[in-house]
Amino acid sequence: MSGDDTGAEALLEIRDLSVVFDGFRALDGVNLTLARGELRFLIGPNGAGKTTLIDVITGLTRPAGGSVRFGGKDLVGRKEHEIVRLGVGRTFQTSVVFEELTVVENLDLAASFRRPLWALAGRRRGVSEAVRAALATTGLEELAERPARVLSHGQRQWLEIGMLIAQRPSLLLLDEPVAGMSQDERARTGELLTEIAEDHTVIVVEHDMDFLRRYASQVTVLHEGRVLTEGSVDDVSADPRVQEVYLGRAREEATDAVG
Repeated sequence: MSGDDTGAEALLEIRDLSVVFDGFRALDGVNLTLARGELRFLIGPNGAGKTTLIDVITGLTRPAGGSVRFGGKDLVGRKEHEIVRLGVGRTFQTSVVFEELTVVENLDLAASFRRPLWALAGRRRGVSEAVRAALATTGLEELAERPARVLSHGQRQWLEIGMLIAQRPSLLLLDEPVAGMSQDERARTGELLTEIAEDHTVIVVEHDMDFLRRYASQVTVLHEGRVLTEGSVDDVSADPRVQEVYLGRAREEATDAVG
């Protein structure tokens, strides 16, 4: 779906979004529309504005201008916890789990934000439907009673994704979920994203083109705070502007390395 399209099935609508940090325009008039049930990859070189865009959606950064509407409700000006309760969840580039808690305890804690305060006073009795579903989806059932500190890097990322799923959000924002993973873990994560997208709307911030080609369908490319182009993986990969952005960046990095 194009960044200028709107429709009855749109879940997220971003219009003319701008963010300025000390005179630097991190986002410059970004337009983006996501349909319900869509898996969208957001790519671009370092400094393109990808994480800043996610920060605005989740309330970590206030924009200088523009609007962000989720399910018909304006997110700009809302606090982070309010946005979570509306159905928006995110992961960060570095996984955040409670290492001394077990896998199932981490999931149970994540799911608990929907419970009334009186229900949180007692100890966990059994495993809730939301936690069971998260364990099954992430493939962590056999590790349910193991402390999070023993998990591999990939398993920790899956646990964090599971913690989002346990909160039952409508929109998931995943920031570079395969960074630092082994090839096997990357393949499993790609399968996991595809499965999650069957029941959720998902934005994946990524820069790895090989992973993108294998698992993405719709892609938005950011460059210097603006939407450079959008479309299918094939269309985006063939766009001369995208090739120049990535090839140009590769040449700069190679020159810096030699220097």
